[in-house]
Amino acid sequence: MRSKADQSDKYTSAQNTNEIPPVARTDSPRDIPHEEVAVSIDPEDNFPEGGTRAWLVVASACLLLFPSFGFMVSIGTLQDYWNQHQLSNYSSRDVGWIPSIFVYLALGLGIWVGPLFDRYGPRWIALLGSIGYLIFMFLLAECKQYYQFILCCGILGGVTGATLTTTSLAVVAHWFKIRRGLAQGIAMIGSSFGGFTIPLILRSTFPKYGYQWSLRILGFIFLGCFIIGNTVIKARISASTATKKKAIISLSIFGDLRFSLLTISVFGFEVVLFGALGILPTYATLNSRYPANTGFYLISIMNGVSCVGRILPGYLADKIGRFNTLLLMIIFTLLWMLVLWLPFGHTSLPTLYCFTALFGFGTGSWMALTPACIGQLCRAEEFGRYYGTLYFIASLATLVCIPISGELVEVVGPQPMVAFYCAVLGLSLVSFVFSRWACVGRRWVIKVKV
Repeated sequence: MRSKADQSDKYTSAQNTNEIPPVARTDSPRDIPHEEVAVSIDPEDNFPEGGTRAWLVVASACLLLFPSFGFMVSIGTLQDYWNQHQLSNYSSRDVGWIPSIFVYLALGLGIWVGPLFDRYGPRWIALLGSIGYLIFMFLLAECKQYYQFILCCGILGGVTGATLTTTSLAVVAHWFKIRRGLAQGIAMIGSSFGGFTIPLILRSTFPKYGYQWSLRILGFIFLGCFIIGNTVIKARISASTATKKKAIISLSIFGDLRFSLLTISVFGFEVVLFGALGILPTYATLNSRYPANTGFYLISIMNGVSCVGRILPGYLADKIGRFNTLLLMIIFTLLWMLVLWLPFGHTSLPTLYCFTALFGFGTGSWMALTPACIGQLCRAEEFGRYYGTLYFIASLATLVCIPISGELVEVVGPQPMVAFYCAVLGLSLVSFVFSRWACVGRRWVIKVKV
């Protein structure tokens, strides 16, 4: 009897220790594991990192980036065509405002699209953007006056392009974390392939079918990409209550020194990248030593080689760190700008082709690694907000870089223009070094994966 009493005392003591009387405890066995699962599973720590569903999402992003980002990085071919035909009475600077507004809105409006993606996912945003983008392409074929190009390409194309570029890159961040550099690099192949094929398509179709049907052909190609891309795109992480309560625009994230310095760096990237993309065809056309079709080939080579620049550095970034890899690629690109483009780009066509390939490899890595670096500074459910906010600032560069490039190449010549780009990239390099410094606890550490 004493033994039973001791057991009873122990049982009562255990109940008192838990401070829940038997009659007051209302948790059922079904509730307990449900609470444990809710606490233990965090989508931020449970990324698929592969599988059929995840790679289908990467494929959808690739297909949506082909017409949106791909057209954006090949816009220089159309700019040169407009300068020689419909808008021949306007200066290169004036014509440059059309692609500048287009690229600026396509990147800058991510500050709205990103938070909307975080709240509602990509489905309806991508669908409405696809419809609007198709309307823009078919209307662009009918444009003849300067204001029509501004309204159609600059504004309509820019607004609808923002919905596609932001959602395509943000949705990949939902499915990959450890392999995010490689996954986003593969997704960005869509933009490289678009930038490679679109100039070649236009070069072949302009003489045969004219301007209008050339753009209509592009529109039908884009339609096929949109149908497949919208069918398989899918978000994985639902917006948390805290995310939904946040304001659409939140500039408080610039309080993070790492993010602020990265934004300054990307601003410089955009000046160099889109300035070169917009001006290279005109740069070649104004040089009487080069054939008339040189501009088409330059853009195609640059974007074709950038496919490799998106995959290999992306794979390497997952091994040695995203910031480390991007730092190496900035130095790589700046080196070839100083060694090849600055002294020989305006005198030697083979050298210009060689530089364009190397430049495409370097800048391709910038475009693939920048989203991966952004994702390293935030949770996946907030990626759209961070990405959109950064490019809202960085895209201001695209608004002025193309007109400035056109003015420089016509007024002061090609070498001062290239020197200007080298100086801008040098300043971006300095800012990025300090961003990496902030990422490693404000210490000058070289051998660390970051």
